[in-house]
Amino acid sequence: MSLRKEKAARLKVSVLEHTLRLIGKKSFDAIYVDEICAKSKISKVTLFKYFPQKEDILLYYFRVWCLHRAVELSEKPKEGMAGVIYLFDRLSEECETHPGMILNLFGYLADLRRPPKPFAVKLEEKQLIYPNKENIASIEIQSVDQMFEKFTLEAIFKKEITQTTSTRDVTNLFTTIFYGSVLTAHIQQMENLKFFFRKNIELVAKGF
Repeated sequence: MSLRKEKAARLKVSVLEHTLRLIGKKSFDAIYVDEICAKSKISKVTLFKYFPQKEDILLYYFRVWCLHRAVELSEKPKEGMAGVIYLFDRLSEECETHPGMILNLFGYLADLRRPPKPFAVKLEEKQLIYPNKENIASIEIQSVDQMFEKFTLEAIFKKEITQTTSTRDVTNLFTTIFYGSVLTAHIQQMENLKFFFRKNIELVAKGF
């Protein structure tokens, strides 16, 4: 990679890493731009060059989360309902590790000011995050919706879903539960999120 592209990639990855270290289990809203800049050793001008607004860090975080899922699935493929459960398990783990990031992210996704497109993760950034992954360039990052759609099609093919429901309707249902489970768990102050998320999927699967 060129020196310029490498520098930009390192900066973006560094900002995300330091943000995650700063936040711990706190809310993303409680972290100030000045703190992120101080830890990343960059100016506000530089930060906003790559993340035009603070919330873009949330979108970048979500896209990197999807990258991690793409890499894991390339190494240990999942199909059908096993893939659906896998995504919910990973979500539950992320909620326990960085609850403030996930809750603020999902809140921001509902904001009318949110840009319609996902925040891009460039090849240079993928290579920095996975320096020992030789085929990282060929691994495509899919959105949560795209992953659920793939798993839904496989579940129908494997006859795990037998009801005459459209692929899009099932995908939308899984996506709704994905986002809604986090909010419900937060409101109810639940602790065993993996059990709660899996229970939701089991209840839905019985209707199929």
